[in-house]
Amino acid sequence: MTSEEASAKKNLQGDSHLNLATASLRRLLEDKNLPEDVRNTLKDDYTQVQSMLDKLEHGHIHIAVFGRVSVGKSSLLNALLGKDAFSVSVLHGETKTTDFHAWDEYADSGLYLIDTPGINEIAGEDRERMAHEVATRADLVLFVIDGDLTDVEFRALKTVTASHRPTILVVNKADRYTDKEKQQLRTVLEERTHGILEAENIIFTTAQASRQTVIYVDAEGNEQEGLRVRPVDVQALKTRLWAIIEAEGKTLAALNASLFASNLSEEVGKRILAVKHELGLKTIQMYCIAQGVAVALNPIPVADLVAAAAIDAGMIVHLSKLYGLPMSKSEAGDLLKTISGQMIVLIGTTWAVHLISTVLKLGTGGISTLLTAATQGAVAWYSTLVVGRVAESWLANGKSWGEAGPKFTVEQILDSLDRDSVIAEAREEIMAYIRKTVKN
Repeated sequence: MTSEEASAKKNLQGDSHLNLATASLRRLLEDKNLPEDVRNTLKDDYTQVQSMLDKLEHGHIHIAVFGRVSVGKSSLLNALLGKDAFSVSVLHGETKTTDFHAWDEYADSGLYLIDTPGINEIAGEDRERMAHEVATRADLVLFVIDGDLTDVEFRALKTVTASHRPTILVVNKADRYTDKEKQQLRTVLEERTHGILEAENIIFTTAQASRQTVIYVDAEGNEQEGLRVRPVDVQALKTRLWAIIEAEGKTLAALNASLFASNLSEEVGKRILAVKHELGLKTIQMYCIAQGVAVALNPIPVADLVAAAAIDAGMIVHLSKLYGLPMSKSEAGDLLKTISGQMIVLIGTTWAVHLISTVLKLGTGGISTLLTAATQGAVAWYSTLVVGRVAESWLANGKSWGEAGPKFTVEQILDSLDRDSVIAEAREEIMAYIRKTVKN
């Protein structure tokens, strides 16, 4: 295969990757099943999706510079652009927000260079967070240092490379080192970044021209003082950037967009589940109230147990619709039997109290005392709470108990609830309801 054929093949692959990434972003934006409250909580993320979609459709590639204050990030970008577009200051914290400019030198254009605040700003947690976010949104990252990696830089470098964006470690201010010192520093950096960076992605640059005073001996043997100019040198970095962009530019943009879409999809899934969980808890609470009051006020012995089962089954059907996994009454009844069976094994005494309360009703001719009624109602309340929580967990897991099985799920729910506290609070609420009903 000739180089032209190889290049054409890569371009076709890049176009294919871009089309897939664009389709993925569009699905996120146009998802009609996404609850409006979830979309609102992710408003900023969806704004970024739209921006990223626009970027892909226009064929733009973003290159972000990242690093400590005063390592010469802005100067490096200016040197690449060939003009003073980015602010350069001797003051720490001069770059307070992200800034970007088009880089027109590349033949296909569509390249943008992005400056970010320094990662080691004093009291600059927000700016550091911003820099990390820009780095993870960029297609390619220039991580700039001016010597050996500090601990802060090394941790940040690992964070950036973990985001799967191609990263070039740029050692700026290289004019301060002799050739021997540069080789020693390169060796140290290659060892420290082994497994994190490719050695070819460690580039030395000089972003600003400098003048150095030198002492030399003239023809007559006398020492003289003179000036030596160290010119700007970013050619090695440009060459490496061109190579990466030519070989993988479109794929990089597509990969970045796909990663973002994947992360956002996962976040959307979590948010939707959280919303459903919140609605599920409200639904369960509603059924607990209905169950507790119904059982407490039911004058017919034993029949209240049948009514309780019907209410629990209705709750399960309601929850299944909430999770988009509708069940028939028969399926809900089967699930209730499974949950109840595990509850009898794990909390038999609670069910014993439930049955004793029913016997007391029978012994009083079907008319229980206020305290007995409230106690039985509270026990029914607690049982419905457990059934609801367990059923919701099963639904949230895609109608599955997982590897541990139903007993483990029921046990987990039971351990998470303070039974005595729940029953006491439920009894008080039921008694207040009964007193109010009697007065009326």
